[in-house]
Amino acid sequence: MTLFVLAHGGWHGGWCWSALADELAARGHSSVAPDLPATDPAAGAVDYAAVLTGALGGAADAVLVAHSLAGLCAPLVPVRRVVYLAAMLPVPGRSVDERARAGERMTRRGIGRGQTVNPDGSTQWDPAAAVEMLYPDSRPEVARAAAARLRPQHWTITSEVSPVTSLPADATYVRCSDDKIIDADWVRSAVPDPVEIPGDHSPFLARPAALAELLTGLASGPPAGPSSGSPAAPSSGSPAGPAG
Repeated sequence: MTLFVLAHGGWHGGWCWSALADELAARGHSSVAPDLPATDPAAGAVDYAAVLTGALGGAADAVLVAHSLAGLCAPLVPVRRVVYLAAMLPVPGRSVDERARAGERMTRRGIGRGQTVNPDGSTQWDPAAAVEMLYPDSRPEVARAAAARLRPQHWTITSEVSPVTSLPADATYVRCSDDKIIDADWVRSAVPDPVEIPGDHSPFLARPAALAELLTGLASGPPAGPSSGSPAAPSSGSPAGPAG
C-alpha cells in the first residue's frame, strides 16, 4: 500500500481530490489531502510544504502528487517520489514573478481575464470562467460545484525568492494535453520527455479512475529518469516561467 499526499493547486482545497481518493482506496492505497494556506497573505513555499509534511504523519515512503501551484513547494516535502501534475516548477534563487517579468511563462496568456483582484491582493475566479478554463472536461454539474468552492488565492508563493535548492531526483512530470492553464511550450522546454495524458487541467475531477491507474503505476515503477518524464534540473541562471 502506498500513501499518496495530494497537494492541490491555487484557489482549491483538499476537497478537489475526493473522487481520486476514492479511486486510490479502491486499489488498496491511502491518501491525505490537506488544505494549503491559499488564504494566508504571508504564506510562501515553506509554509505550504510544512502543511504537507505534517499530513505525512511521519510516513517515510509516501508519494506526493503536486498539482499546478503546489509544484512550487513540492521539493521541500520529504517524500519518496514526486509526481508533478500539470504543475509549475521552481527555479532556485528566482521568484516566479521575476521570471514572468523576464518574459518566460509557465502559464498561458489570458487566464487572468477570468479572475478578479480583491482589495487585499488575492485573486478569485469568476465561476463561469473557472468552468471554461479549469474544468471543461468534467460533467457540467461537477464543474459548477467545483467552481463554486474555489477560494481566494494569495501570491507570496510566487513573489518570494524560491527557497528550493534543487528538484527531487525521483520525480515525474505529467502534462495534460488540452490544458488551458499551463503553457505547453514551457513544458516542452522545462521537461525533456513528460508523461502526457489526455484532457484538461483538472483530471482528478474529469478522469479520476484513469489518473488513479497512472499514479499507482508511477508509485510502483522504477525511479524516474530523463526518459520517463523527469523535469530538467533548473539552475538559478535559467528561468522557466511566471505565475498563474
